[in-house]
Parts: sequence; C-alpha cells; structure tokens
Amino acid sequence: MTLIRTTGVRLATVPMVVPAVLAVLAVGCGTHRPGDDAGAGTPSRAAATPSAPVDFRCPGESPTPTPSEVRSSGPATPPTDHYAENHGFMVPFPLHGRQRCEGLAAIARIKGALEPLRERADFAPNSTLDALTGLGYPAEKIRSYQDGLTGIGFLIDTYPLCVEGTMGRDGTQADAFGGYPDHAACDRPSGGH
Repeated sequence: MTLIRTTGVRLATVPMVVPAVLAVLAVGCGTHRPGDDAGAGTPSRAAATPSAPVDFRCPGESPTPTPSEVRSSGPATPPTDHYAENHGFMVPFPLHGRQRCEGLAAIARIKGALEPLRERADFAPNSTLDALTGLGYPAEKIRSYQDGLTGIGFLIDTYPLCVEGTMGRDGTQADAFGGYPDHAACDRPSGGH
C-alpha cells in the first residue's frame, strides 16, 4: 500500500486560494442585472422618476380654464390599440408653466385682433393674414386658408409655441400647443417615424 504524504506546500496554498475566491465573490455583490428577481419587492435605492410639469394660474386666467384654451395631450392611459399607438406622433405637446401662460396670452391677442374681422364677416385669408402680421408675427410664419364656405383657418408657426384656430360666424377658436413629437414645426405631420 502506498502512503500519500502531504507536504507543507499544499497546505500553504489553501490560505492563498480562499481569499482570492472570496474577492471574486465580493465583486459580484450588489450588482443587479435586468431580469434578476432577487430583491424584486424592495428596491435597493430610490428610483428617479420624472417630475410632473408644473402648471399655475396665468395672469388674466379664470380659475377653471375653458376646454378650447387648453389643448389635451391625449389619453392619460397608454393606448391599447395599434392605431392609436401608431398615430401618437400626431398628438401635439401640451404647454406647461411659463409657456402655457405665453400661449394663453397669444390666444387672447389673436382673438382680439380677429374679432373686428368676424363682426364685419370679413372671412378672407388675406385679411386674416394682415391682422395677424399686425400683431407682430412674421408673414412667413402664418398660414391662413379658407375653412369651409364661411370660415378661415390659421396656423402661426413660432415653434415651440404654436397657435392654431378657426374664425367663423359663430366665433373664433384657438389652441396653443408645443409642436408635435419627432417634428420641429407646428404643422401637423403626415407621417410617423
């Protein structure tokens, strides 16, 4: 029978190997890979969440804004059908904070400038263009067009502040918004990304 003898060399390598293995294991501690379920119920650190836009009452605004003055940003819940999802690029950005106040002020100025035209039933695109350029908007930033038989549509493209509306026998409607996704202009895009 053969007797295997251990020498001091083999026993001396064990104390060097154990710290090396522990160091390798320690390097992996605290890492989280996508799909890991460890600690799923308790986050290890606070997650950063985007802050909600801040809106406040603007000068001259009534306590409850009318629906025609504030453009909706679409449904609060994500769309469940592909049509809505695929056409989300046509939903304009709402204005918030100071830009919202600037939009409401622009709407008030525009309605004031167009009201005399409406009262005398002047629904010519050139008259509308003249009234809007009289407010200081550059002519090349304004589109004014016939909207039906007795109305005018207009778009003022001073991106990122956009104003769109109509003027007809029943009144003037206007909305202010912040453009469209994937489109650095105020005109409604015709194709998505």
